[in-house]
Amino acid sequence: MNNAAPARTRGRPRGNPPTRESIVPVARALFLERGYRATTLRAVAGAAGVDPALIAYHFGSKKGLFADVMQFQCANALAVEEVLGGDPATLPGRLIDAVTDLWEDADFRRLTAQGDEAAGVIREYLERELLARLVEFLGGRDATARATAVVTILGGLIYTRYLNPLATPAALTPAQTRSVLTPALAAALAPRPRTATAPGAGRRG
Repeated sequence: MNNAAPARTRGRPRGNPPTRESIVPVARALFLERGYRATTLRAVAGAAGVDPALIAYHFGSKKGLFADVMQFQCANALAVEEVLGGDPATLPGRLIDAVTDLWEDADFRRLTAQGDEAAGVIREYLERELLARLVEFLGGRDATARATAVVTILGGLIYTRYLNPLATPAALTPAQTRSVLTPALAAALAPRPRTATAPGAGRRG
């Protein structure tokens, strides 16, 4: 009788293993408790009750796992469908509220303080997720320019209030921040007027 354990196979684990979404909260708790450097994939696997190979399969590396933890929280706070789905007239305020609600969360602030990995994830989220979704939402010939202006303002808010705070922006309450930045965001979101063509332009003299 052969009692040898079955050999592990490469590729997707069989059966019904925990999904990425169920592993992320466990990893988030460990990153908060131990910090990025002291958290290992083996520790996350042990806390989640899964084989380390499953962590590697879903996330590739610790950096990939940390990126998912950060982006999962960003996606929950900056739920694009919810933020963009309301009254267009109040969209600037909703965008600012989404950013300040996320960054006023103490646990999220602790995650963002964990070195270059966090800064890189935030940059990637703003560019690949928020900017891309705004371009799609706005549509039209000037969608990229308008979305770029919006993300630039929000990125400036994140940097000057949270990542490398300046005294004046950091002293504002979230409500005051919304009041100060809403006009700028409204202007950024507004469609650009077409440039008028001067009479005779393009004609040969």
